[in-house]
Amino acid sequence: MAHKLVIVESPAKARTIAGYLGKGYVVESSIGHIRDLPNNAADTPAKIKDKPWGRLAVDTDHDFEPYYVVPRDKKSHISKLKGLLKEADELYLATDEDREGEAIAWHLLDELKPKNIPVHRMVFHEITKPAIQAAVENPRELDMDLVEAQETRRILDRLYGYEVSPVLWRKVMSGLSAGRVQSVATRLVVDRERERMAFRQASYWDLEGSFDAGAEKESRIFPAKLHSIDDVAVARGNHFGQDGELKASARGKVVHLDRTRAEALVAALEATTYDVRSVESKPYKRSPYAPFRTTTLQQEASRKLGMSSSVTMSVAQRLYENGFITYMRTDSTTLSSAAIGAARDQVRELFGAEYLPDKPRVYASKVKNAQEAHEAIRPAGDSFRTPAQTGLTGDQFRLYELIWMRTVASQMKDAQGQSVSIRLGGRAASGEDVVFAASGRVITFHGFLKAYVEGTDDNAASDDQESRLPNLAEGDRVTAASLQASGHETKPPARYTEATLIKELEDREIGRPSTYASIIGTILNRGYVYKKGTALVPAWIAFSVIRLLEEHFKRLVSYEFTAGMEDVLDDIAAGRRDRVTELGEFYFGSDKVQGLQPLVTGLGEIDAKELATFPIGGSETGIALRVGRYGPYVEGPGDDGAPAGKRANVPDDLPPDELTLEKAKELLENPAGEEIDLGTHPETGLRIVAKNGRFGPYVTEELPEDAKKGSKPRTGSLFKSMSLDTVTLDQAVQLLSLPRVVGADAEGVEITAQNGRYGPYLKKGTDSRSLASEEQLFSITLDDALAIYAQPKQRGRAAAAAPLKELGNDPVSGQPVVVKAGRFGEYVTDGEYNATLRKDDSVEAITLERAAELLAERRAKGPAKKAAKRGAKKTSAKKTPAKKATAKKSAAKKTAKKA
Repeated sequence: MAHKLVIVESPAKARTIAGYLGKGYVVESSIGHIRDLPNNAADTPAKIKDKPWGRLAVDTDHDFEPYYVVPRDKKSHISKLKGLLKEADELYLATDEDREGEAIAWHLLDELKPKNIPVHRMVFHEITKPAIQAAVENPRELDMDLVEAQETRRILDRLYGYEVSPVLWRKVMSGLSAGRVQSVATRLVVDRERERMAFRQASYWDLEGSFDAGAEKESRIFPAKLHSIDDVAVARGNHFGQDGELKASARGKVVHLDRTRAEALVAALEATTYDVRSVESKPYKRSPYAPFRTTTLQQEASRKLGMSSSVTMSVAQRLYENGFITYMRTDSTTLSSAAIGAARDQVRELFGAEYLPDKPRVYASKVKNAQEAHEAIRPAGDSFRTPAQTGLTGDQFRLYELIWMRTVASQMKDAQGQSVSIRLGGRAASGEDVVFAASGRVITFHGFLKAYVEGTDDNAASDDQESRLPNLAEGDRVTAASLQASGHETKPPARYTEATLIKELEDREIGRPSTYASIIGTILNRGYVYKKGTALVPAWIAFSVIRLLEEHFKRLVSYEFTAGMEDVLDDIAAGRRDRVTELGEFYFGSDKVQGLQPLVTGLGEIDAKELATFPIGGSETGIALRVGRYGPYVEGPGDDGAPAGKRANVPDDLPPDELTLEKAKELLENPAGEEIDLGTHPETGLRIVAKNGRFGPYVTEELPEDAKKGSKPRTGSLFKSMSLDTVTLDQAVQLLSLPRVVGADAEGVEITAQNGRYGPYLKKGTDSRSLASEEQLFSITLDDALAIYAQPKQRGRAAAAAPLKELGNDPVSGQPVVVKAGRFGEYVTDGEYNATLRKDDSVEAITLERAAELLAERRAKGPAKKAAKRGAKKTSAKKTPAKKATAKKSAAKKTAKKA
């Protein structure tokens, strides 16, 4: 029986849509792309291998015609689709409505070659029954401009990668790759690290006080900071430059306090009373955030849920395919009238009419060349399901809830309140006139903040944060309840996280929202960048690669050029520019610019050693980092003064900005593999040495030559309080004595004290309990150990101490978040996950938002996993060359007109 054949991209989408269309329709997936340029020499057909352009699979001499092949693993599926097409009386190409989806539709059309049946291009933005039925009834023609734009992008990326990557193989290291957007993203991360390396810390002091407004005032005790001395502003962090000096614009306009002067001022203000010199009150208003588009969803999922961009897009894809949200690759913030109505209905039902604005809110996209045909990312359907009504669990529930909250909040009233700024003045005993500043904010109507508060970067204050000040009037008197000098240090620019790198790429108009997840995945997988917590840190190999590209392919890694290429692709998609002309200028060049081909062929000599060498502390030190075949290492003069006389490996997890001259000298003094002779063990007579290993410094004993085969020497890691320079023989003997038998319990079960991967602990049979410090390994008594085991066990560890601070409920888990003291310092926990406070955090200043961010980072790492064996790779099925000749779009253009 004849049927209508509908082809979508994924099997999950096919199953959902088949249920909506019912009888008379056969819905099948293409399983992604069905054709592409050959990926390697094995894929390249013999008929083009000898062509001058065979390696590229793009005929650069004839209008950049691409040569497509069907991968071996797709050939049987193509046969299946052709079989289904024979029985069909209509064909619907229902791939995604973007450049990639349009290109897949064209490839299907060109490969299947339907004859004598109507061909329709079916598009939809959500997978619901009404949307699918409407899409069937309102098809359109294939958009060949979109196809041309996608093909241009594919060819650009092929030319860039296949011409530039071999230069990296020859001059930096084999196996590397270059890419039109990936290399620029890597440059952004490297440039940020260069800024951190060039950064010079500056210190500055101010005064912080708690002031008392009097017993009759509500919120009588309030904080304030020193603002000015004798009408001259006190220097803050933003007044200092990267060089650690006051900026030229601040010199003579601010007073730079040091510790001595700040402490003297505190003493001089001991008996001072203060009068309120000004009170400025302003209305506070905050409007809702626009509904999600691809990049803002990725950023918020990173901040609030701890999801990487790739995980976010993968989860969103499943939500879309199963009919829970609209299409997740969009740069539009618009909502359909039906969606606005659904959101407003839920505002009224869940929050009340007082939270609903009189008119619907309309959001205009701020993204250049935004594709307004798509909606924003929102819950699917003309009425929204609450998260509880979906039946979703895990990551899908959390991401749907985020999208649902953001969409509903976008149709709520503004948050309103008052912000207050108070200036307090007084005179010090030493004669200076000082002014302290206090600011507060009170939200009188939360509006949309009842439903949703956007996450922040760099510990910025959230929109719903309040700080109350007493009701003071000009001329009122207050006293200082406490006053202290407070020292500060300027901080280097923060490293990018996935969220902030995505924002930077979008702000610079580099790449497309749909590509950011794959770009970040590529630079991580290639080893150019690695994660330290959530921060993206460039590896030293990335410095070599970017140096080569900047020196020899400057235009190709220019931020402006890469952003401009997106404009070119948009113009091709809109029919305003010609594909062949743009590719010709990029590859061959013009009167205005040098093309890629002449640039690659005319490179000349490149000093590979210079590319891989980075002086540490200036060239005069003679110490440099080198990027070698087996990783980075430092090289410096030997003891005899000979250059390059010493070498030492650089730890894999040492960020480039932490490789200071002092650190380099330390590595050279104690390189991995070199031994420090500590003496002879007093009991065994064996020689004991200290070494610097991959996992840190340790001591070990040397076995005699006649030791039994398979015997292993005892080893012991140095405590955190020890160093290779100061460790003694007695300490080494103690370390080698571990594990230490503490005693036995009433049943005779032995209790031992051991030092493990996660710190010091007690072990009794299979029951382990953590110890507070490494020193306890030698000092803990049997009574102490029995007392620890008498306490109830919590999550496999010793009983926890009382919380230092309670912060509220975590926005993800919903559990109470508290601050506790642990063996590695203070940490926050929601009872399921623990996250150590960072260097810049403190128990006093930590907020719920900051704690939630730390917990999200920890949660994203998931449970501890065994490390995979290095070098293990998945094997992929070999592909055989396709017999098909170059596909011509002209044929498709004729076929498409049947639609």
